[in-house]
Amino acid sequence: MGFKRLIHSKKIISLSAAFLLFGTNLLMAQNTGGTAIDGSTTDKSVMWGSVGYYVLLFLVGCLCVAILGKILRVYDLTQKMQGKKGLNWNNIMGIICLIFLIVGMYGAYWSLTVQGSMKLPEAASVHGVAIDDMFDVTTILTLIVFVITQVLLFGFAFYYRGSEKRKAYYLPHNNTIEKIWTIIPAIVLTILVVFGFFTWQKVMDYTEVKGDLNIDITGHQFAWELRYPGPDGKLGAVNYTLSSPLNILGVDFKDRNSFDDLKADTLVLPVNKSIRLNIHAQDVIHSVFLPHFRAQLNAVPGLPTFFKFTPTITTAQMRAKTDNPNFEYTLYCNKICGGGHYNMQKVVRVVTQAEYQDWIAKQKPYLTDKLREELKLPVTPAPTPAPAVDTTVKTAAAKRLSSNRLALNN
Repeated sequence: MGFKRLIHSKKIISLSAAFLLFGTNLLMAQNTGGTAIDGSTTDKSVMWGSVGYYVLLFLVGCLCVAILGKILRVYDLTQKMQGKKGLNWNNIMGIICLIFLIVGMYGAYWSLTVQGSMKLPEAASVHGVAIDDMFDVTTILTLIVFVITQVLLFGFAFYYRGSEKRKAYYLPHNNTIEKIWTIIPAIVLTILVVFGFFTWQKVMDYTEVKGDLNIDITGHQFAWELRYPGPDGKLGAVNYTLSSPLNILGVDFKDRNSFDDLKADTLVLPVNKSIRLNIHAQDVIHSVFLPHFRAQLNAVPGLPTFFKFTPTITTAQMRAKTDNPNFEYTLYCNKICGGGHYNMQKVVRVVTQAEYQDWIAKQKPYLTDKLREELKLPVTPAPTPAPAVDTTVKTAAAKRLSSNRLALNN
């Protein structure tokens, strides 16, 4: 008895530890700001209440099943002790399998209809549409296989349950059946793999395109820093050893392309233009996550990388589609990078080319006067105002010029 109690106590401790670990993972993964991917706010008290409610409901259900099993077992033993026929456990297990099939299918239907609406929002990039198509095809095929296999598995367990009137047929091997359940899954998986391969090739097509807009995005605890190219269309080099409070990104001004670079607080993108995000990290691993554009790539310290995509829907168009005048695309960090992880959000705005040109013209240069002083670069002199001109002198000069022109025309 002591040994059994020890086993049960260890099981309880293990279950409690697993539950605490699961709860901790959920807690760490939550968005502290309470902001969903589509920009809406969530009620965390309701969310946590629902999680606790369903966990408790599951535990109560398990307890009820265990109690019911004990009751049936006691009843079965009582019947046998009285010399009567006991319970037909084959029928009981068959009925349980049928009930499990029905409840499970309803649960799958509920998950698809209720939780299916929580999928990623509408794709707003060229490659995002291809990714969604691949996801839909994979989901449909696996759903068909799921339904067929579960119906056969639990349906056969119920229909062919053990009976004194029927003897099971022993089938050691059948080549035809082996070929069917080997070839058909192989064909389906080949289609999915080939489809995924070509989709991946499109997503990761990093061919240089004339007119690509290069934007530097750098992650650090806990913010994103943006740098745009100036009129020359080229970004200057960066060197992390040059980082300072005024030169956060460590821009190397020995590169002449750095002098006209611009800094920005909002990631503004022109629609239908190829965008190249040059991704950097300065401390720990971050992850650039743009859910609407189906873009996600890790930002690893010391390992610069990039991701290319083409936005197709402006912010104004998406506001009209979602009927939400406050809608904004958002850039997230998809790595748990520390206590302030939830702060790593930045507004992304997709605009027309004309709106982009107007916006970029208003951005301030990365190289400020204070940074010039720190780097001991010559400060750009303020423009000298034009000298005032006496209007009477200007009028007299104009009259003389007019008279000269008249003389020349005669």
